[in-house]
Amino acid sequence: MQLIECVPNFSEGRDQQAIGSITRAAGAVSGAAVLQVDSNADAHRTVMTIAGEPGPVVEAAYEALRQAAEVIDMTRHQGAHPRLGATDVCPLVPLAGVTLEDCVGLAKKLGQRVASELDLPVYLYGAAASSPERRRLAWLRRGGYERLAQRLEDPKFKPDFGPAEFNPRLGATVIGARNILIAFNVNLSTEDVAVAEQIAKALRPAGGSAPLPQSQAMGWLMPGYGCAQVSINLTDYRVTPLHRAYEAVRQQAASFGISVVGSELVGMAPLEPLLAAGRNYLPPGGAGDEPGIEDLLAAAVEGLGLAAVRYFNPQEQVLELCLARLGGPAAVWARGKIDQLMGADDHNGNESQSVKNN
Repeated sequence: MQLIECVPNFSEGRDQQAIGSITRAAGAVSGAAVLQVDSNADAHRTVMTIAGEPGPVVEAAYEALRQAAEVIDMTRHQGAHPRLGATDVCPLVPLAGVTLEDCVGLAKKLGQRVASELDLPVYLYGAAASSPERRRLAWLRRGGYERLAQRLEDPKFKPDFGPAEFNPRLGATVIGARNILIAFNVNLSTEDVAVAEQIAKALRPAGGSAPLPQSQAMGWLMPGYGCAQVSINLTDYRVTPLHRAYEAVRQQAASFGISVVGSELVGMAPLEPLLAAGRNYLPPGGAGDEPGIEDLLAAAVEGLGLAAVRYFNPQEQVLELCLARLGGPAAVWARGKIDQLMGADDHNGNESQSVKNN
């Protein structure tokens, strides 16, 4: 069985009619399932998760990008999240029976099609990048949509596919391949975005090291939540688990005389790091010697404050739990993965406890 995930990010988080039309376009492709649609008005952004066999998922991604090009106008877009275009980024992620290199090939084919049929500048990133600097989304986004016209004049910023011409309404699109990433935002007990930015800076790599390796962080203000956030992308949750990121922000926040007030997951997350967080925060003897999946998830939600600013439902935001309800080969894979995770010793267990106590 072959199974991949696609997580297109659209520069629209307020117009529900537009978001609905993009969702319907992706969902109309047989063999691909739209697992979740996560919109935020302050970020003015929607994160969609599509999963299934590679061919249908890539087709669903194209249909979503095509519809986004119909309904999004970047000349009117303002939001907290960095972005280059109507579809800001579209990564392909291997899940089962597919390699990262397979996803690179799929990303290149999708990029060529988007550039040709939608007449857009397309950049490849992540494992599909055509040069070392283009592996980093932050480098491609430097200056954002507002500086895109200027950067397109630089031969070094020539798109991988499509015209090196500024499209005011649609901007540019970044397509690539990567492994699973967790988008994790930690809420602060302040609306001072400067503090959030300083905390994020302290967590970012400097001189080859960082408190949170394999992560990227930035600070921003979320007026809808009434707080500033430290927004963290965990590019390898086995190197930097969710709870370690949360506790690192807590420690940095304390140095500014403030506290953390919960967190949120943007889009979906795999089950493994949530189980690790649950084991970290579960009170000793609180659920017996062998806590069940519900106990661990409840402890993770409580310990990370995942329901502090909005509703959190593991059945809708945990990848394997969502796939397990689909039926077919994807559900068989997901149930097997759940059984494996619940039957295996948590390799982060000892380290997790030390993080909690230090």
